[in-house]
Amino acid sequence: MIKGCKICGIKDSDTLNYIINHPYPPKFIGFICNYPKSSRYVELKSLRKLLNVKKNKSEFVAVLVKPKSKILEEIKSLPFDYYQLYDCSPDEIKIIKQKYQKKIISALTIKDRSDVLRYKSFADVTDIYLFDSKGYEKSQGFDHNLIKNIKLNRELMLAGNIKFDDNLKNYEKISNYLDLSGGLETSGLKDTSKINIFLNNLNKLKNET
Repeated sequence: MIKGCKICGIKDSDTLNYIINHPYPPKFIGFICNYPKSSRYVELKSLRKLLNVKKNKSEFVAVLVKPKSKILEEIKSLPFDYYQLYDCSPDEIKIIKQKYQKKIISALTIKDRSDVLRYKSFADVTDIYLFDSKGYEKSQGFDHNLIKNIKLNRELMLAGNIKFDDNLKNYEKISNYLDLSGGLETSGLKDTSKINIFLNNLNKLKNET
């Protein structure tokens, strides 16, 4: 059952304020903290300014790709509820979780069944599993059938080329949360009209179930 969503890659205050104050705000809002290859990356100075806002009903997520201690120290006082970690081993995640006392979204990038089965080694360190494509910043998809029958001990978040106007019922049986970034953009920028359509459609689905 889909409980909510994460809108990821926010980098300007107008879009953030629109999302936070939407009648049906997302459960999570993600910020790219240490991955300059992404067009959605936010430099530290801008990030501090951007996050100086009342979160209302949403929780903030720091999206981090194999973070070094420097960036972890730089963001530790920022109002993040979760760290979403790519390319980290379970041991590395355990250290980060214990030191910074954050909830963890373990991001697993999927190409085939063997990638999916790696989830078992993260069982003790993750709060939410994120299954994503191998595309990172490129908004690629993967075969969602690969994760249809796995049994997790935690909630599951799904990313990878999900569109703002997709039939959300297609995801009901495989995911608790949907994670969108590129699917809510026009010409590389977040599009509030697409965000509005998606959040309204998600609310309709939740009211039907």
